[in-house]
Amino acid sequence: MWLLLGQGFFWRTDVRLPPRREPDAWPSVCVVVPARDEAAVLPAALPSLLRQDYPGRAEVFLVDDGSTDGTGDLARELARGDGGLPLTVSSPGEPPAGWTGKLWAVRHGIGLARARDPEYLLLTDADIAHAPDSLRELVAAARAGGFDVVSQMARLRVESTWERFVVPAFVYFFAQLYPFRRIGRKGTRTVAAAGGCVLLRTDAAERARIPDAIRHAVIDDVALARAVKRGGGRVWLGLADRVDSVRPYPRLGDLWRMVSRSAYAQLRHNPLLLAGTVAGLALVYLVPPTAVVGGLVAGNAAAAVVGGSAWLVMTGTYVPMLRYYRQPLWLAPLLPFTAFLYLLMTVDSAVRHYQGRGAAWKGRTYARPDAVPDEG
Repeated sequence: MWLLLGQGFFWRTDVRLPPRREPDAWPSVCVVVPARDEAAVLPAALPSLLRQDYPGRAEVFLVDDGSTDGTGDLARELARGDGGLPLTVSSPGEPPAGWTGKLWAVRHGIGLARARDPEYLLLTDADIAHAPDSLRELVAAARAGGFDVVSQMARLRVESTWERFVVPAFVYFFAQLYPFRRIGRKGTRTVAAAGGCVLLRTDAAERARIPDAIRHAVIDDVALARAVKRGGGRVWLGLADRVDSVRPYPRLGDLWRMVSRSAYAQLRHNPLLLAGTVAGLALVYLVPPTAVVGGLVAGNAAAAVVGGSAWLVMTGTYVPMLRYYRQPLWLAPLLPFTAFLYLLMTVDSAVRHYQGRGAAWKGRTYARPDAVPDEG
């Protein structure tokens, strides 16, 4: 009942771009796209950025972060064949110690963009396809609402069997941790962003020292939002209508790696938080169906009724997310099975951490937090 009524109505999917109006003068925007071995998804994503119908000045900077599959050359070829917004392709070289994941590439891209003196930066991943008016809508929402960050949770691909089981639940659990309704309100502590689509005011980035201040972060999008809010900025996050990830996760192992890469980092590498999370997942998602089955087998009607009621409420909270992803509703009662997978992924993330394997991204293993040098 607390999750249903007291956790910011996280299960509702109606938090979309806030009210917006076209500004009198459209500000300049630079789009920064970190890309490492993205040749497979770039043809479905990059042209959507180059074709943005934006009335102001806009430019795209793709940072080829040590790719070995011809990502940079493919990006140039797509730009020649597509036209549209100007594209600059550059490479930052290998990151120094203390920089995780794609943040070194983001830093390089922001450095190039600052030479153009843009008012806004759009940080978006190489697998994200944008509707033609995406940039226009993001800027209009930021200007109308006075937001320093406007971020949209891109609609992830849901085609394979395992994607159907795991992907909607990924967004469901993310919203449970960071209820979207609370993020945009003044005076709340809840803050997050979704790294696939982040419109960031340039002066807010400078005040928050983005990305240098978060160079150690594994979950860089949430760290970015926190840094901006600590600097006095306003942050908004919601679900996207026409911003889509084209990256496939056809096998369970692909999705497992996506979740386990950052699950224990989300728990601050704290064993007590891990134990609490495992117990919480078991209590909320595994006990109800167990009570139903056990109650029916043992003839305990009270256990079966209470467990069934909890299972029914749980199922109802999952239905809106399945509808958002256009998935069959028979998947909703199977949420306990998916939650059990997430429990195992979280434990596996902790095991990897203590085995010294740590989080990994595109062939790079992040340093453990206690091994990262603090450069001030």
